[in-house]
Amino acid sequence: MKRVLLITDGSCLGNPGPGGWACILRYNGKKKEIFGSEPRTTNNRMELKAAVEGLRALKEPCEVEVVTDSQYLKNGITQWIARWKRNGWKTSTKAAVVNQDLWRELDEQVARHKAEWAWTKGHASHEDNNRCDELANTAARLQTASG
Repeated sequence: MKRVLLITDGSCLGNPGPGGWACILRYNGKKKEIFGSEPRTTNNRMELKAAVEGLRALKEPCEVEVVTDSQYLKNGITQWIARWKRNGWKTSTKAAVVNQDLWRELDEQVARHKAEWAWTKGHASHEDNNRCDELANTAARLQTASG
């Protein structure tokens, strides 16, 4: 299996508001940047979207280290999702899981790969995370300009 590094970030101008997501894929000395935006969304949705799109871009099953600055994303996929699925996509308070559509997509993408999840402090010394932040913010601002 190929070993890939996936770095992700999401951004939102207002919450909700125009949002952007970005990811960087690194494999065998190569780097690919992917980003996009949505007109009205939330920061958490953009964090999820970045991970979904990064994993979706992989054409074959891979060993993937996913680096995120979102505790929501990391904890959701590593701690909470199994319980949500067992409970019919309900939280412990019986409420519907927020962003369920993207959690389901992420779950499908993760099932294709062997994924490890790592957290990094946002806006700190992680060069690729900082670049993702820049790309996600630019995508969100472009959404504002085009909307």
